[in-house]
Amino acid sequence: MTICLAAMPWQSLDCPSLPIGLLKAVTVATGRPEPLTYHGGIRWAEFLIEATDGDLGPSEYTEIAEEGLFHGLGDWVFAGVLHDDESFGIAQLRCYAEERGVDIERVVRMRAHAAAFVEAAAREIIATGPALVGFTTTFMQNAPSLATARRIKALAPQVPIVFGGGNCDGAMGAAIHANFPFVDYVVRGEGEVAFPALLDALDGRIDLAGVPGLSWRGPDGRHDNPQGPLVPPALMPMPDYDDWFQLIAESPVGEYVEPKLVLESARGCWWGEKHHCTFCGLNGTGMQFRAKPPQTVIEELTSLVRRHQTLDAIMVDNIIDNRYFRELLPSVAALDWDLRIHYEVKSNLRPDEIAVLRQAGVTHVQPGIESLVSPVLKLMDKGVTGVRNVRTLRDCEAASLTVSWNWLYGFPTESTADYEAVLRQLPALVHLQPPASAARILLERFSPYFENPLLGFPTRRPAKLYEHVYALAPDRLMDMVYLFDTDPAGLSDAEAEGLHKLIEVWIDAYPSSSLRILHADDQEIVLEDRRVGWPERDHRITGSGFVAAYRELENGRTAKALAARVAGYGLSADDVTDWLAGLAGNGLVFTEQSQWITVATSTEPLKVS
Repeated sequence: MTICLAAMPWQSLDCPSLPIGLLKAVTVATGRPEPLTYHGGIRWAEFLIEATDGDLGPSEYTEIAEEGLFHGLGDWVFAGVLHDDESFGIAQLRCYAEERGVDIERVVRMRAHAAAFVEAAAREIIATGPALVGFTTTFMQNAPSLATARRIKALAPQVPIVFGGGNCDGAMGAAIHANFPFVDYVVRGEGEVAFPALLDALDGRIDLAGVPGLSWRGPDGRHDNPQGPLVPPALMPMPDYDDWFQLIAESPVGEYVEPKLVLESARGCWWGEKHHCTFCGLNGTGMQFRAKPPQTVIEELTSLVRRHQTLDAIMVDNIIDNRYFRELLPSVAALDWDLRIHYEVKSNLRPDEIAVLRQAGVTHVQPGIESLVSPVLKLMDKGVTGVRNVRTLRDCEAASLTVSWNWLYGFPTESTADYEAVLRQLPALVHLQPPASAARILLERFSPYFENPLLGFPTRRPAKLYEHVYALAPDRLMDMVYLFDTDPAGLSDAEAEGLHKLIEVWIDAYPSSSLRILHADDQEIVLEDRRVGWPERDHRITGSGFVAAYRELENGRTAKALAARVAGYGLSADDVTDWLAGLAGNGLVFTEQSQWITVATSTEPLKVS
């Protein structure tokens, strides 16, 4: 059986498709021929270069891929082709964009080429002679995948079409199957067991009813098989990326990107198993945490780095396994390779853990900071405080560890009073890495807020963005989409305006700001202050007692606990209180809910604009 696996736009151009790499590996492991692949993201970027003489290309593609999700822009480009109506969704998107101030100029230009691309893609896939075509779809890959699948079915009706991926998890996959009859099968949930089982069923070895998580049609109508058990680490293979790296080396798109490896060392979320963050739906039905043995991760990492001669690796785990700090990362560091690794981590990183990350070549982390306001973090069930998150920002800055995070608001029962003290102090943090933006939370499928309306969002409807993507009634969209609109909670838009302005200032000031420990001994600490918006000066902390107090404060302390720890130096509680007030006046500490922490970094990192 010749199988063609397709990953359509908007797959990142600099990364191979992990689902395709995994399915190639598991298919070969069953003794079947290696599947053919169609990397539609690269092909679409090539198509745009050719069709527009380079006016549209990888840069514009990447802009939409990275910024278009929450407005459905990537899906909209292909929505007219999907519905065989070149005018579909145009008026709706223009109205949507005007209301929200969204720039749609590039996607409008791209859409003019979508029909020709889908025609070409469908014919190129059919030309491989497939007995089965599989589409992996996550986030904005739905409309381009559906449009291409629809055209394949029109040109070659005998070829079965199967969908899988994150957009097909749970009820979403069943709804795709019900709403689009040209999709013959949908694999809901993880594919390492289900996809080979589907191939066996198509070969007549087992019944379709025995394929875990499969949506299929029989003489008596549609069927949605129960999803099977989650895949254990032993059945998660090393992905096969050979074809992608060969393609990117030969493609004109390769001139615009630096290829990166995509690996997974774990699935699920160990924190979410105990305390599911109230707004987060990313793990879908796969919350149970499952991590590969450290030795397996090392073998896969070294094998893929050597095979593809690239040192950039993105670990797609939703959270790092804590044992990796002891049992994996030191072994990676021992390789002494100039690796550049991305990991998602919990935000309560300790300095020793940050050191281990850097020694192993981890240069970028996503720690899920989300806010610096403790009452709001509690509403999220994050298990950290604002002071703890500031400490992580400070220590990552000192270690030259790039941090990506967004500030979220709009939580039920949050109030402006929760924010006031923190917002007053944000100008003191401009030397630390700012959030990319501040945004109201969206209601995500699978999140506690979605699953339990009593938590604060009793009304929900498919997000407005889907009106310019799908020609489906709301009741048919309810089970198919991931994002939902609901009545806003927490801060009003007007109340959040101050937060937005302060973060804009923070983003602008960060590249030119620093606050670092210039000198330190037992009798004096000198802090060099070069923060935008603050006087250029050096602050001196003198005397063994106050130096000891500052060192204690680096870990975060209450005033009472700090006074107790330095009482032996002859400092009274009033002395400590007055000293803290002086530090606060100069923006040298961050304080919230009686906790205090220093904000100066121990080194001055290199900043690249």
